[in-house]
Formats: sequence, structure tokens, C-alpha cells
Amino acid sequence: MSLRINDIAPDFTASTTHGTIRFHEWIGDTWAILFSHPKDFTPVCTTELGAVAALENEFAARGTKVIGLSVDPVENHRKWAQDIEEVSGHTVNFPVIGDPTLEVSKLYNMLPGDAGESSEGRTPAMNAPVRTVFIVSPDKRIKLTLSYPMTTGRNFDEIVRVLDSMQLTAKHRVATPANWEQGDDVIITPAVSDEEATTAFPGYRTVKPYLRITNQPN
Repeated sequence: MSLRINDIAPDFTASTTHGTIRFHEWIGDTWAILFSHPKDFTPVCTTELGAVAALENEFAARGTKVIGLSVDPVENHRKWAQDIEEVSGHTVNFPVIGDPTLEVSKLYNMLPGDAGESSEGRTPAMNAPVRTVFIVSPDKRIKLTLSYPMTTGRNFDEIVRVLDSMQLTAKHRVATPANWEQGDDVIITPAVSDEEATTAFPGYRTVKPYLRITNQPN
């Protein structure tokens, strides 16, 4: 069965470049981002891990942990990290999961159950679906999934933008409109009555009866 928004993120124990972790325990009470890769030493993925390494402080400022995954063994990840640093100029300080038995990839429905039990001999094309981003909230629920083709590098500035939106809307009864960025106006959710909105969001503007705009709350 496919994983859906608000499903509990499946827990697992796995080896990583930072040692063995249990996923839910590793998340703790923070937000977390899990992003996966079909194979080490692939060109697009090399740039992606470098891009995430460059955003390390941005994620930390948002109380968010980041963890990568590739179907290759952890020993390969450590060698790959050297290439990533040379290409991007940034050190990979976040953990990267080794998934040589494909267990986690199957658990997260990125590979079918009959994909085999070893990454050995598998080409990147065979693992093409292992190109997904999962954002998990502190209550261990999946709040976002994004899957990308192998030829398209992921936009991690967009991941930061979405994270900002989700953290804001988890705290306040608002939603963010199309192309919203930090500091822009937001939408008051339909669950808030006009009477409540007058108190909670003084000076809000009604565009349509179902579309009310207000300044971004702090």
C-alpha cells in the first residue's frame, strides 16, 4: 500500500555513516527530512547531496534533521562523500543510510517487494523510484512526499520553502497561497469563523467569502 500524507512514517533500524540508528528514535521531537538516491557515484545525486550540505545551517535553524539514503553500502557512502565535497565545496555532515538489502526502499514503497534482496548488480535505472523526499513531523507523520526523475535534480530551496509553510501552518490556523515565501501574506483557514478572524487576525481582507488574506503571523 502506498504511503499517504499523515500516515505514520514507517520505523526501521539501519546502518548509516553515523552508525546504527532507529529512525523514530533518531527523529526525536524534531522535524525530519529523508531523501533517497538510487545509487552512489551518480552525477545528479552528487550535486544534490552537496546542495543539502550547503543548506545545513538553514535546516538546523528550523529545528529539522536531515538524513539521506542510498541503496549502496555505508562503506561506499563514505568514499562518495569525498567526491561530493570536492564537487560542491561542502562537507556532508548529515547521516546517509546504507540500504544494500533494499529493506528501507521497500518499506517506503520506493521499490516493489519482488525487487530482490541486494543492491549488488542493480543499475541506477533499476532503482529509479528511489528518488523521493519525505518530510516527517515531530509526531512521526509524513507531511510531504516528492518523487523526482533521475535526470532532474531536486530543488532544495523549495524543500526549505515548504518546510517554512508547514511549520507556520502547524502553529497558526492559516494556509499559504501559491508561490508563497517567508514573510508573504497568508490565507485564513475556513475553520476560522469571521468573528474569530476579527480577533485573531485584525485587519484581515476578504477577497472572496472563502478566501480571506492576512499578514503572516509571527
